[in-house]
Amino acid sequence: QVQLVESGGGLVQPGGSLRVSCAASGFTFSRYTMSWHRQAPGKERELVAAITSTMDSTNYADSVKGRFTISRDNAKNTVFLQMNSLKPEDTAVYYCNAEYASGWTSRSYWGQGTQVTVSS
Repeated sequence: QVQLVESGGGLVQPGGSLRVSCAASGFTFSRYTMSWHRQAPGKERELVAAITSTMDSTNYADSVKGRFTISRDNAKNTVFLQMNSLKPEDTAVYYCNAEYASGWTSRSYWGQGTQVTVSS
């Protein structure tokens, strides 16, 4: 069965760093575009970062550009989000997403999320 399990969230001080991970299983990970989204209280879920299946392209929200880095290890079926210079406004639940589209077929899977809290 399909599973996306996030880990690595927690409490960090402003200016600090944190790396969250997403372990995938139950599907062909290497074929999927992987991304991280986040949702803060009272706000809409937003795309944070994405990386293509072939790792030839990445995309970041303007708010995190230069601070966050997305990466993936296809051999380990894992995607990472390295978060540096964290700000209180980065506080949110971070969700892992896997998406695949080919012809008329489209699939999308979501993890349960991991809480990241940036506070002094």
